[in-house]
Amino acid sequence: MKENVGYYVVRTKAVPEVLLKVVETKNLLQTGKVATIQEAVELTGISRSSFYKYKDDIFPFHDNAEGKTITFTCEMEDEPGILSDVLRIIAEFGANILTIHQSIPINNMATLSISLQILSSTKDLADMMGQIETHAGVRAVKVLARE
Repeated sequence: MKENVGYYVVRTKAVPEVLLKVVETKNLLQTGKVATIQEAVELTGISRSSFYKYKDDIFPFHDNAEGKTITFTCEMEDEPGILSDVLRIIAEFGANILTIHQSIPINNMATLSISLQILSSTKDLADMMGQIETHAGVRAVKVLARE
């Protein structure tokens, strides 16, 4: 049975300190202020295991996402119609597809990499990602970048 995946928007004061430090650690790495994960976690005061445990599950929410780009990957079963369904979800939410690449399936799994432009008409991004992530045949969704 597939885990019920959802997204929440919470105020910073309600987020546990370790999660805020994971975001800070990711920022140090992304901006090049540190060269290694070890340096980043030492500066933020968290363990490497905490960083690895939460790094893919927390990211800053940007209220004004219009004109921004989001890039994510999806691992999908190699079954007819799954890619079409993912693209339909994106279309229903009104995001503009900038790039799309699907790998050749290996062991009945394919990886989709997609970049989207968020428009003023785009509906709730968290709902869209939740629908993609819980769609039958989609095994994992990972946000790579928000620009």
